[in-house]
Amino acid sequence: MPDSQKRLGPLFWICLGFIGLVVFGAIFANVLPLPNPDAQNYAAVNAGPSLHHLLGTDDLGRDLLSRIVFGSRVSLVVGFGGIAIGLAIGGTLGLVAGYRSGALDTVLNAGSFVILAFPPLLAIIVIVAFWGRSLPKLTLIIGIASIPSMFRVIRATTMSYANRDFVVAARALGASNRRIIFRELLPNVAPAAISFALIGVAIIVVLEGSLAFLGLSVALPTPSWGNIIYEGASNNNLQTNPFIALWPALAMFLLLTSLNLVGDRLRSYFDVREGGL
Repeated sequence: MPDSQKRLGPLFWICLGFIGLVVFGAIFANVLPLPNPDAQNYAAVNAGPSLHHLLGTDDLGRDLLSRIVFGSRVSLVVGFGGIAIGLAIGGTLGLVAGYRSGALDTVLNAGSFVILAFPPLLAIIVIVAFWGRSLPKLTLIIGIASIPSMFRVIRATTMSYANRDFVVAARALGASNRRIIFRELLPNVAPAAISFALIGVAIIVVLEGSLAFLGLSVALPTPSWGNIIYEGASNNNLQTNPFIALWPALAMFLLLTSLNLVGDRLRSYFDVREGGL
């Protein structure tokens, strides 16, 4: 439980507010007063920031603010969707393995080590290259890749609570294993899961951006922060209009910093220890 003397601090709330702003923009992009992100205006090619285009335009005259807001959808869907898959599968297995121990824990723990031994980025690149790079496929692939890490985090946290007095008392009163796991352990493990999940989202956002830079994320003209940066860095665009790469890179940097800080503050606030990982 959180220490009453601890405070999250104003920086935590600023970062949480920025995350909320990005999520709000991604959800309501279609109803916001933004131009079509794919609309080309050859009368305003590589235009700088102005009242008509607050962040300027790219080499095809497309509004950069609109493309960044719409492009955040890909990063958020892949980030939060991938972690949701990792939590749903890896978290459930981690809860069961951490509580039951024994042969089941040994097998699952060894399996997680085997999977983590493979370079995840290389495996994801190979799978995406052969299977396809649509948004659902990308989210599923990255989500499956996050299962071992989430399993180990949840397993370690569950083990730290598995023999606490309230669990022993529930077992002595005849509570079933299912009730103990979901009514006693899960509420205590959830803060650790949320804090690590936010950090995991930040890692996945970087991963998606890297894949987009390699041409392995969602196909153009669908905007994503990664492929906007890639477009800005190609065809000598950085020399003529550095804003094409600057604004999405800045948006990604601010989101990653906010996710990491919020996750780290939550981990500290709920006193999540990593020694058992």
